[in-house]
Amino acid sequence: MAKIGVLQMTSGIDPAVNAVTLTAAIAEAGRAGAAMLYTPEMSGLIDRDRSRAAASIVAEDDDPVLAAVRAAAAEAGLWVHLGSLAVRRPDGRYANRGFVIDASGAIRARYDKLHLFDVDLPTGESWRESAAYVAGDAAVVVDTPVGMLGSSVCYDLRFADLYRALSDAGATILSVPAAFTRPTGAAHWHILLRARAIEAGAFVVAAAQTGVHADGRTTYGHSLVIDPWGEVLLDMGDAAGLAFAEIDQTRVEAVRARIPVIAHRRAIPAVTIVR
Repeated sequence: MAKIGVLQMTSGIDPAVNAVTLTAAIAEAGRAGAAMLYTPEMSGLIDRDRSRAAASIVAEDDDPVLAAVRAAAAEAGLWVHLGSLAVRRPDGRYANRGFVIDASGAIRARYDKLHLFDVDLPTGESWRESAAYVAGDAAVVVDTPVGMLGSSVCYDLRFADLYRALSDAGATILSVPAAFTRPTGAAHWHILLRARAIEAGAFVVAAAQTGVHADGRTTYGHSLVIDPWGEVLLDMGDAAGLAFAEIDQTRVEAVRARIPVIAHRRAIPAVTIVR
């Protein structure tokens, strides 16, 4: 049994302010005895004004939020899944990149979001993540004190084949840091996350952004921890803050023994189309 912390944020346009929120949560989670803390997508900066945001998006080695989180993790002695930061690539474009940081402050794994959010919603909201960001090209599983962690970010949630690949590679926890819009969150957030847990027989930890942000957007919240049977262990509702849950890896073994979906998986043959 391992204790984890989940941070629900309302990140703003000032990375320094967001870094204070993150480091305070890391310290609090450490005092509470958590083995690992999970934070949302874009923990360091949320700003839809790309001209204004450009000054704050820097190379990974120069990112002050990443440096602050690494130092805080080392001081508190716990692991952190920093859900994602906007980082500048050598070609000048951006990556939506998550980090797994160990209790010494070292970066154990990186993951660049594979599926970019390019959609037009019925509410009139239009998003073109690919206008500035480059999609990743690799799935990532990393060993952590609470289990084998498979990384994803937000819109990745809608692509079940990614989670099949992660669980096939040994993941027993699927992390889904997010900044879901309110319309899509209300419609699909709980359903999709529970489905991913059930399909993989794995825990799902989904740290989310919430509320009205300084750039004018609104996000859905409801950070969740879900067990391998699809039971919701934690739902943080609308309020920003820190909450805790327990991860029992024997639950993964028990569920996968009860319904051995991973053992029963088969390569999908060519599809026959009949007209």
